[in-house]
Amino acid sequence: MSEEKKQRDLRMRMRSYVVILLCLVQCCWFSDAIVDPIDFLALQSIRKGLEDLPGSNFFASWDFTADPCNFAGVFCDSDKVVALNLGDPRAGSPGLVGRIDPAIGKLSALTEFTIVPGRVFGALPESLFQLKNLRFLAISRNFIAGTLPANLGELRSLRTLDLSYNQLTGEIPRSIGTITELSNVILCHNRLTGSVPMFPFRSLNRLDLKHNNLTGPLIPDSLPPSLNYLSLSWNRLNGPVFRLLSRLDQLNYLDLSMNQFTGTIPTQIFSFPIVNLQLQRNLFTGPIQPVDQVAIPTVDLSYNRFSGPVSAMFSSVQNLYLNNNRFTGEVPNSLVDRLLAANIQTLYLQHNFLTGIEINPTAEIPLSSSLCLQYNCMVPPIQTPCPEKAGKQKTRPTEQCGEWRG
Repeated sequence: MSEEKKQRDLRMRMRSYVVILLCLVQCCWFSDAIVDPIDFLALQSIRKGLEDLPGSNFFASWDFTADPCNFAGVFCDSDKVVALNLGDPRAGSPGLVGRIDPAIGKLSALTEFTIVPGRVFGALPESLFQLKNLRFLAISRNFIAGTLPANLGELRSLRTLDLSYNQLTGEIPRSIGTITELSNVILCHNRLTGSVPMFPFRSLNRLDLKHNNLTGPLIPDSLPPSLNYLSLSWNRLNGPVFRLLSRLDQLNYLDLSMNQFTGTIPTQIFSFPIVNLQLQRNLFTGPIQPVDQVAIPTVDLSYNRFSGPVSAMFSSVQNLYLNNNRFTGEVPNSLVDRLLAANIQTLYLQHNFLTGIEINPTAEIPLSSSLCLQYNCMVPPIQTPCPEKAGKQKTRPTEQCGEWRG
Protein backbone atom coordinates (compact mmCIF):
# COMPACT_ATOMS: atom_id res chain seq x y z
CA MET A 1 0.00 0.00 0.00
CA SER A 2 1.35 3.38 -1.00
CA GLU A 3 2.11 6.08 1.54
CA GLU A 4 -0.52 8.34 -0.04
CA LYS A 5 -3.23 5.68 0.33
CA LYS A 6 -2.27 5.13 4.00
CA GLN A 7 -2.60 8.85 4.70
CA ARG A 8 -6.01 8.96 3.01
CA ASP A 9 -7.30 6.00 5.06
CA LEU A 10 -6.00 7.63 8.23
CA ARG A 11 -7.84 10.86 7.48
CA MET A 12 -11.08 8.93 6.85
CA ARG A 13 -10.72 7.07 10.15
CA MET A 14 -10.06 10.38 11.94
CA ARG A 15 -13.22 11.86 10.47
CA SER A 16 -15.20 8.83 11.64
CA TYR A 17 -13.79 9.18 15.13
CA VAL A 18 -14.76 12.86 15.21
CA VAL A 19 -18.35 12.06 14.15
CA ILE A 20 -18.62 9.33 16.79
CA LEU A 21 -17.14 11.66 19.42
CA LEU A 22 -19.63 14.41 18.55
CA CYS A 23 -22.49 11.95 18.81
CA LEU A 24 -21.22 10.76 22.18
CA VAL A 25 -20.94 14.34 23.43
CA GLN A 26 -24.46 15.11 22.26
CA CYS A 27 -25.80 11.93 23.83
CA CYS A 28 -24.08 12.75 27.10
CA TRP A 29 -25.37 16.33 27.01
CA PHE A 30 -28.93 15.15 26.65
CA SER A 31 -28.54 11.93 28.64
CA ASP A 32 -30.54 13.44 31.52
CA ALA A 33 -32.90 15.37 29.21
CA ILE A 34 -35.24 13.19 27.19
CA VAL A 35 -36.87 16.23 25.66
CA ASP A 36 -36.42 16.89 21.95
CA PRO A 37 -33.32 19.11 21.31
CA ILE A 38 -35.43 21.75 19.52
CA ASP A 39 -37.79 21.96 22.48
CA PHE A 40 -34.80 22.02 24.83
CA LEU A 41 -33.32 25.08 23.11
CA ALA A 42 -36.75 26.76 22.91
CA LEU A 43 -37.20 26.40 26.67
CA GLN A 44 -33.78 27.95 27.22
CA SER A 45 -34.76 30.98 25.13
CA ILE A 46 -38.13 31.33 26.88
CA ARG A 47 -36.38 31.21 30.24
CA LYS A 48 -33.95 33.98 29.25
CA GLY A 49 -36.88 36.28 28.41
CA LEU A 50 -38.64 35.93 31.77
CA GLU A 51 -37.73 36.38 35.42
CA ASP A 52 -39.40 35.79 38.77
CA LEU A 53 -40.81 38.89 40.40
CA PRO A 54 -39.53 39.48 43.95
CA GLY A 55 -41.03 36.84 46.20
CA SER A 56 -41.45 34.28 43.44
CA ASN A 57 -39.20 31.26 42.95
CA PHE A 58 -41.02 29.56 40.08
CA PHE A 59 -37.86 29.18 37.98
CA ALA A 60 -35.86 27.59 40.83
CA SER A 61 -36.35 24.15 39.31
CA TRP A 62 -35.31 25.20 35.80
CA ASP A 63 -31.79 23.71 35.85
CA PHE A 64 -30.89 22.83 32.28
CA THR A 65 -28.42 20.15 33.36
CA ALA A 66 -31.48 18.10 34.34
CA ASP A 67 -34.52 16.82 32.49
CA PRO A 68 -36.68 19.81 31.39
CA CYS A 69 -39.75 17.57 31.56
CA ASN A 70 -39.36 17.76 35.35
CA PHE A 71 -39.30 21.56 35.41
CA ALA A 72 -42.14 23.36 37.16
CA GLY A 73 -44.90 24.07 34.66
CA VAL A 74 -43.45 21.87 31.88
CA PHE A 75 -45.40 18.81 30.80
CA CYS A 76 -44.14 16.36 28.18
CA ASP A 77 -45.53 13.57 26.08
CA SER A 78 -42.65 11.33 25.05
CA ASP A 79 -39.88 13.77 24.05
CA LYS A 80 -42.12 16.78 23.21
CA VAL A 81 -43.38 19.60 25.40
CA VAL A 82 -47.19 19.58 25.24
CA ALA A 83 -48.07 22.06 28.00
CA LEU A 84 -46.29 25.10 29.39
CA ASN A 85 -47.79 26.79 32.44
CA LEU A 86 -45.49 29.61 33.53
CA GLY A 87 -45.62 31.03 37.04
CA ASP A 88 -46.94 29.88 40.39
CA PRO A 89 -50.71 29.34 39.95
CA ARG A 90 -51.54 29.96 43.63
CA ALA A 91 -53.66 33.03 44.25
CA GLY A 92 -51.63 36.07 45.20
CA SER A 93 -48.33 34.75 43.86
CA PRO A 94 -45.99 37.53 42.62
CA GLY A 95 -45.85 36.26 39.02
CA LEU A 96 -43.26 36.84 36.31
CA VAL A 97 -41.77 39.79 34.47
CA GLY A 98 -40.28 40.06 30.99
CA ARG A 99 -41.22 39.20 27.41
CA ILE A 100 -42.39 36.06 25.67
CA ASP A 101 -39.56 34.90 23.41
CA PRO A 102 -40.49 34.04 19.79
CA ALA A 103 -38.94 30.62 20.43
CA ILE A 104 -42.34 29.65 21.85
CA GLY A 105 -43.26 28.85 18.25
CA LYS A 106 -40.66 26.06 18.19
CA LEU A 107 -42.69 23.96 20.65
CA SER A 108 -44.54 22.30 17.79
CA ALA A 109 -46.52 19.85 19.96
CA LEU A 110 -47.72 22.50 22.44
CA THR A 111 -51.43 22.19 23.26
CA GLU A 112 -51.59 24.47 26.32
CA PHE A 113 -49.81 27.72 27.16
CA THR A 114 -50.57 29.84 30.21
CA ILE A 115 -48.88 32.60 32.18
CA VAL A 116 -50.14 33.55 35.64
CA PRO A 117 -50.94 37.20 36.46
CA GLY A 118 -47.78 39.28 36.67
CA ARG A 119 -45.88 41.90 34.69
CA VAL A 120 -45.18 40.17 31.39
CA PHE A 121 -45.15 42.90 28.73
CA GLY A 122 -44.61 43.43 25.02
CA ALA A 123 -46.49 42.02 22.07
CA LEU A 124 -47.46 38.39 21.61
CA PRO A 125 -44.89 36.87 19.24
CA GLU A 126 -46.26 36.05 15.78
CA SER A 127 -44.74 32.58 16.10
CA LEU A 128 -47.22 31.76 18.86
CA PHE A 129 -50.03 31.71 16.35
CA GLN A 130 -48.32 29.05 14.24
CA LEU A 131 -48.78 26.36 16.89
CA LYS A 132 -51.27 24.15 15.07
CA ASN A 133 -51.99 21.95 18.09
CA LEU A 134 -52.64 24.75 20.60
CA ARG A 135 -55.99 24.25 22.34
CA PHE A 136 -55.69 26.45 25.44
CA LEU A 137 -54.09 29.92 25.49
CA ALA A 138 -54.45 31.99 28.67
CA ILE A 139 -52.29 35.01 29.47
CA SER A 140 -54.49 37.11 31.73
CA ARG A 141 -53.77 40.10 33.99
CA ASN A 142 -50.39 41.07 32.61
CA PHE A 143 -49.22 43.95 30.41
CA ILE A 144 -49.44 42.34 26.99
CA ALA A 145 -49.72 45.08 24.36
CA GLY A 146 -49.93 45.39 20.60
CA THR A 147 -52.55 43.93 18.30
CA LEU A 148 -53.94 40.47 17.76
CA PRO A 149 -52.40 39.15 14.54
CA ALA A 150 -54.56 38.45 11.50
CA ASN A 151 -53.34 34.85 11.46
CA LEU A 152 -55.09 34.13 14.77
CA GLY A 153 -57.46 31.94 12.77
CA GLU A 154 -54.61 29.55 11.98
CA LEU A 155 -54.96 28.11 15.49
CA ARG A 156 -57.44 25.57 14.17
CA SER A 157 -57.42 23.49 17.38
CA LEU A 158 -57.96 26.43 19.76
CA ARG A 159 -60.79 26.02 22.25
CA THR A 160 -60.04 28.66 24.90
CA LEU A 161 -58.54 32.11 24.31
CA ASP A 162 -58.11 34.22 27.45
CA LEU A 163 -56.08 37.42 27.05
CA SER A 164 -58.16 39.47 29.48
CA TYR A 165 -56.90 42.36 31.61
CA ASN A 166 -54.03 43.39 29.34
CA GLN A 167 -53.34 46.36 27.05
CA LEU A 168 -54.24 44.93 23.65
CA THR A 169 -55.27 47.40 20.96
CA GLY A 170 -56.64 47.26 17.44
CA GLU A 171 -59.47 45.15 16.07
CA ILE A 172 -60.39 41.57 16.88
CA PRO A 173 -59.33 39.66 13.75
CA ARG A 174 -62.25 38.39 11.66
CA SER A 175 -60.37 35.11 11.30
CA ILE A 176 -61.23 34.23 14.92
CA GLY A 177 -64.69 33.30 13.72
CA THR A 178 -63.29 30.56 11.46
CA ILE A 179 -61.98 28.46 14.39
CA THR A 180 -64.56 25.71 14.48
CA GLU A 181 -63.77 24.32 17.97
CA LEU A 182 -63.54 27.66 19.77
CA SER A 183 -65.53 27.49 23.02
CA ASN A 184 -64.34 30.38 25.24
CA VAL A 185 -63.26 33.86 24.10
CA ILE A 186 -62.27 36.15 26.98
CA LEU A 187 -60.77 39.45 25.84
CA CYS A 188 -62.29 41.78 28.43
CA HIS A 189 -60.49 44.75 29.99
CA ASN A 190 -58.30 45.67 27.03
CA ARG A 191 -58.34 48.56 24.55
CA LEU A 192 -59.76 46.74 21.55
CA THR A 193 -61.62 48.69 18.88
CA GLY A 194 -63.80 47.96 15.88
CA SER A 195 -66.87 45.74 15.82
CA VAL A 196 -67.74 42.37 17.32
CA PRO A 197 -66.76 39.68 14.78
CA MET A 198 -69.09 36.92 13.70
CA PHE A 199 -68.93 33.57 15.52
CA PRO A 200 -70.99 31.22 13.36
CA PHE A 201 -70.05 27.92 14.97
CA ARG A 202 -72.13 26.32 17.72
CA SER A 203 -69.05 25.44 19.76
CA LEU A 204 -68.94 28.92 21.36
CA ASN A 205 -70.17 28.93 24.99
CA ARG A 206 -68.60 32.04 26.52
CA LEU A 207 -67.91 35.45 24.97
CA ASP A 208 -66.58 38.16 27.27
CA LEU A 209 -65.57 41.42 25.59
CA LYS A 210 -66.52 43.91 28.31
CA HIS A 211 -64.47 47.04 29.05
CA ASN A 212 -63.08 47.72 25.57
CA ASN A 213 -63.76 50.38 22.95
CA LEU A 214 -65.86 48.30 20.57
CA THR A 215 -68.35 50.11 18.34
CA GLY A 216 -71.07 49.46 15.80
CA PRO A 217 -74.17 47.24 15.75
CA LEU A 218 -74.46 43.50 16.33
CA ILE A 219 -75.44 41.49 13.26
CA PRO A 220 -78.52 39.34 14.16
CA ASP A 221 -76.82 36.08 13.16
CA SER A 222 -73.37 36.99 14.48
CA LEU A 223 -73.54 34.85 17.64
CA PRO A 224 -74.57 31.19 17.93
CA PRO A 225 -77.48 29.93 20.07
CA SER A 226 -74.99 27.74 21.97
CA LEU A 227 -73.86 30.76 24.03
CA ASN A 228 -74.22 30.41 27.81
CA TYR A 229 -72.36 33.57 28.84
CA LEU A 230 -72.36 36.90 26.99
CA SER A 231 -70.82 40.09 28.36
CA LEU A 232 -70.38 43.15 26.15
CA SER A 233 -70.72 45.87 28.80
CA TRP A 234 -68.71 49.08 28.91
CA ASN A 235 -68.28 49.48 25.17
CA ARG A 236 -69.89 51.82 22.63
CA LEU A 237 -71.98 49.30 20.76
CA ASN A 238 -75.29 50.44 19.29
CA GLY A 239 -78.34 49.44 17.28
CA PRO A 240 -81.12 46.93 17.94
CA VAL A 241 -80.55 43.50 19.49
CA PHE A 242 -84.10 42.07 19.38
CA ARG A 243 -83.44 39.47 16.68
CA LEU A 244 -80.05 38.54 18.11
CA LEU A 245 -81.31 37.98 21.66
CA SER A 246 -84.33 35.99 20.47
CA ARG A 247 -81.98 33.25 19.27
CA LEU A 248 -79.80 32.99 22.39
CA ASP A 249 -82.13 30.84 24.47
CA GLN A 250 -79.30 28.99 26.28
CA LEU A 251 -77.96 32.08 28.05
CA ASN A 252 -77.46 31.90 31.80
CA TYR A 253 -75.64 35.26 32.03
CA LEU A 254 -76.26 38.36 29.92
CA ASP A 255 -74.65 41.77 30.37
CA LEU A 256 -75.14 44.41 27.66
CA SER A 257 -74.96 47.37 30.06
CA MET A 258 -73.19 50.66 29.43
CA ASN A 259 -73.68 50.75 25.66
CA GLN A 260 -76.01 52.52 23.26
CA PHE A 261 -78.31 49.69 22.21
CA THR A 262 -81.75 50.72 20.98
CA GLY A 263 -85.19 49.28 20.28
CA THR A 264 -87.20 46.73 22.21
CA ILE A 265 -86.08 43.52 23.88
CA PRO A 266 -87.79 40.16 23.27
CA THR A 267 -90.28 39.10 25.94
CA GLN A 268 -89.02 35.53 25.86
CA ILE A 269 -85.66 36.63 27.27
CA PHE A 270 -87.27 36.55 30.73
CA SER A 271 -87.88 32.81 30.36
CA PHE A 272 -84.25 32.02 29.48
CA PRO A 273 -82.20 30.19 32.18
CA ILE A 274 -80.48 33.46 33.12
CA VAL A 275 -79.25 34.08 36.67
CA ASN A 276 -78.14 37.66 36.06
CA LEU A 277 -79.66 40.02 33.48
CA GLN A 278 -77.86 43.35 33.05
CA LEU A 279 -79.31 45.72 30.44
CA GLN A 280 -78.88 49.02 32.28
CA ARG A 281 -77.69 52.30 30.79
CA ASN A 282 -78.71 51.83 27.19
CA LEU A 283 -81.42 53.36 25.02
CA PHE A 284 -83.91 50.47 25.08
CA THR A 285 -87.59 51.34 24.64
CA GLY A 286 -91.03 49.78 24.77
CA PRO A 287 -93.15 48.03 27.39
CA ILE A 288 -91.91 45.05 29.42
CA GLN A 289 -94.57 42.38 29.91
CA PRO A 290 -93.19 38.89 30.65
CA VAL A 291 -95.65 36.07 30.01
CA ASP A 292 -94.78 34.06 33.15
CA GLN A 293 -93.25 34.68 36.54
CA VAL A 294 -89.64 35.77 36.09
CA ALA A 295 -87.23 33.33 37.76
CA ILE A 296 -84.10 35.44 37.18
CA PRO A 297 -82.60 36.40 40.59
CA THR A 298 -81.23 39.79 39.43
CA VAL A 299 -82.81 41.95 36.72
CA ASP A 300 -81.37 45.41 36.01
CA LEU A 301 -83.25 47.45 33.40
CA SER A 302 -82.38 50.84 34.88
CA TYR A 303 -81.42 53.99 32.96
CA ASN A 304 -83.28 53.16 29.75
CA ARG A 305 -86.51 54.36 28.12
CA PHE A 306 -88.80 51.46 28.98
CA SER A 307 -92.45 52.45 29.36
CA GLY A 308 -95.87 51.10 30.29
CA PRO A 309 -96.93 49.49 33.58
CA VAL A 310 -94.66 47.53 35.90
CA SER A 311 -95.47 43.86 35.46
CA ALA A 312 -96.54 41.75 38.44
CA MET A 313 -94.50 38.95 36.89
CA PHE A 314 -91.41 40.61 38.39
CA SER A 315 -92.56 39.85 41.95
CA SER A 316 -90.40 36.70 42.06
CA VAL A 317 -87.17 38.61 41.25
CA GLN A 318 -84.85 39.08 44.24
CA ASN A 319 -83.08 42.23 43.00
CA LEU A 320 -85.13 44.38 40.63
CA TYR A 321 -83.82 47.65 39.23
CA LEU A 322 -86.42 49.52 37.14
CA ASN A 323 -85.35 53.02 38.09
CA ASN A 324 -84.74 55.88 35.65
CA ASN A 325 -87.18 54.78 32.99
CA ARG A 326 -90.70 55.84 31.91
CA PHE A 327 -92.83 53.27 33.72
CA THR A 328 -96.37 54.38 34.55
CA GLY A 329 -99.36 53.28 36.60
CA GLU A 330 -99.46 51.71 40.05
CA VAL A 331 -96.91 49.39 41.59
CA PRO A 332 -98.39 45.85 41.65
CA ASN A 333 -99.47 44.65 45.09
CA SER A 334 -97.57 41.39 44.58
CA LEU A 335 -94.26 43.30 44.56
CA VAL A 336 -95.19 45.04 47.81
CA ASP A 337 -96.18 41.77 49.48
CA ARG A 338 -92.98 40.04 48.45
CA LEU A 339 -90.90 43.02 49.61
CA LEU A 340 -92.51 43.05 53.05
CA ALA A 341 -91.95 39.29 53.29
CA ALA A 342 -88.21 39.88 52.63
CA ASN A 343 -88.40 37.87 49.38
CA ILE A 344 -87.38 40.93 47.40
CA GLN A 345 -84.04 42.33 48.53
CA THR A 346 -83.86 45.34 46.20
CA LEU A 347 -86.77 47.18 44.59
CA TYR A 348 -85.67 50.39 42.90
CA LEU A 349 -88.51 52.28 41.20
CA GLN A 350 -87.27 55.87 41.48
CA HIS A 351 -87.27 58.32 38.57
CA ASN A 352 -90.27 56.98 36.70
CA PHE A 353 -93.86 58.22 36.25
CA LEU A 354 -95.55 55.83 38.69
CA THR A 355 -98.80 57.11 40.17
CA GLY A 356 -99.40 54.95 43.21
CA ILE A 357 -98.44 52.13 45.55
CA GLU A 358 -100.54 50.43 48.24
CA ILE A 359 -98.37 50.22 51.31
CA ASN A 360 -99.14 51.15 54.89
CA PRO A 361 -97.11 54.19 55.97
CA THR A 362 -96.33 52.34 59.21
CA ALA A 363 -95.11 49.23 57.42
CA GLU A 364 -91.61 48.16 58.33
CA ILE A 365 -89.32 47.32 55.47
CA PRO A 366 -87.15 44.29 56.40
CA LEU A 367 -83.57 45.20 57.18
CA SER A 368 -82.40 42.90 54.38
CA SER A 369 -84.49 44.78 51.78
CA SER A 370 -84.25 48.17 50.04
CA LEU A 371 -87.09 50.20 48.50
CA CYS A 372 -86.79 53.50 46.64
CA LEU A 373 -89.86 55.31 45.27
CA GLN A 374 -88.91 58.94 44.98
CA TYR A 375 -89.28 61.24 41.99
CA ASN A 376 -92.44 59.65 40.60
CA CYS A 377 -95.89 61.11 40.01
CA MET A 378 -96.95 60.46 43.61
CA VAL A 379 -95.96 61.32 47.13
CA PRO A 380 -94.18 58.25 48.52
CA PRO A 381 -96.39 56.93 51.34
CA ILE A 382 -93.34 55.60 53.12
CA GLN A 383 -89.92 57.17 53.54
CA THR A 384 -87.05 54.80 52.86
CA PRO A 385 -83.32 55.35 52.25
CA CYS A 386 -82.49 55.81 48.57
CA PRO A 387 -79.19 55.89 46.68
CA GLU A 388 -77.49 59.29 46.55
CA LYS A 389 -77.95 59.42 42.79
CA ALA A 390 -81.71 59.46 43.28
CA GLY A 391 -81.44 63.04 44.51
CA LYS A 392 -83.44 64.69 47.30
CA GLN A 393 -86.62 65.63 45.44
CA LYS A 394 -89.46 63.32 46.56
CA THR A 395 -91.90 63.83 43.67
CA ARG A 396 -91.85 64.95 40.06
CA PRO A 397 -93.08 68.43 39.14
CA THR A 398 -96.84 68.36 38.45
CA GLU A 399 -96.41 69.56 34.87
CA GLN A 400 -94.42 66.41 34.05
CA CYS A 401 -97.13 64.11 35.33
CA GLY A 402 -100.30 65.40 33.64
CA GLU A 403 -100.29 63.02 30.66
CA TRP A 404 -99.36 60.00 32.83
CA ARG A 405 -102.28 60.61 35.24
CA GLY A 406 -104.77 60.94 32.46
